[in-house]
Amino acid sequence: MSAEPLLQVDDLRIDLALGDERFAAVQDVSLSIGRGETFGLVGESGCGKSITALALIGLLRPPLRLAGGTVRLDGREIQSLRPAEMRRLRGKRISMIFQEPMTALNPVSPVGRQIAEMFVLHEGATWQEAERRAVEALASVRVAAPERRAKDYPHQLSGGMRQRVMIAIALACSPDLLLADEPTTALDVTVQAEILDLVRDLCAAKGTAVLMISHDLGLIANACRRVGVMYAGRIVETRAAEEVFRAPSHPYTSGLVASLPLLGARARQGRRRLKEIAGVVPSVAGFPHGCRFHPRCGRASDLCREDDPAPTPLPGDGLVRCHHHG
Repeated sequence: MSAEPLLQVDDLRIDLALGDERFAAVQDVSLSIGRGETFGLVGESGCGKSITALALIGLLRPPLRLAGGTVRLDGREIQSLRPAEMRRLRGKRISMIFQEPMTALNPVSPVGRQIAEMFVLHEGATWQEAERRAVEALASVRVAAPERRAKDYPHQLSGGMRQRVMIAIALACSPDLLLADEPTTALDVTVQAEILDLVRDLCAAKGTAVLMISHDLGLIANACRRVGVMYAGRIVETRAAEEVFRAPSHPYTSGLVASLPLLGARARQGRRRLKEIAGVVPSVAGFPHGCRFHPRCGRASDLCREDDPAPTPLPGDGLVRCHHHG
């Protein structure tokens, strides 16, 4: 990774308003992504992955709000930009693929026109030129008969096709950074592989960095160079992907890796039952005192119940939040 990362996030905090009370849904999140790098963010549903991405691109809405921290894109702080400035940045330099394209796409506009809007808004193209380039964008994401498909509405397309349209929109203006939030959710396994290959190939060709958000460890292991593991609104471990899966340091990471099924010869040799992490993720309104993972952790001590662990450096530019890591 370069000395000056493309994206630098420091001590990000996102608050959730419930009535008159405020709770830290995401707290002390720090990460960096280099130019052209694919960084994975993993964790159980509800841990704060998606709202972290929404904060980075300036799309948080009440009852959520960005309450602290800095977000730098190419050295420029963007967390406090005015809405008009953020709109100019969004789509041009930082884009996002959302979890569910059926709700992210405009249901009453042909998909070709939705792609064309990117060229009109961010590159000053005429509508005629933009619509021609929209067809080219559909062809680049391997949509068959792109001229005809450009006239279709989202409901006329399959889930895989809609996700390809989302990718075409997100990468239309060759952004520096792509936020991919569960880009293969609800897709067939074979379609998932096609979508991941497509994102990887297009981003490599454009030099686009990727924040890949998923609860699928297999996807992250296959696509990412570095991984951040998130639990209850905090990143508890950041390391090279190879190290995370070979020798996880945080007990939560160890539990996630142990829950993966073994296939083929490894399964026959190991012959072990799948492990599970006992308990459930705490609610935002009820995060435990001390280490947030201690109620579910087999290594927990009185220190864990009383004292919130600070980030501890690991070999190879890694970090872990645990009193008893290793």
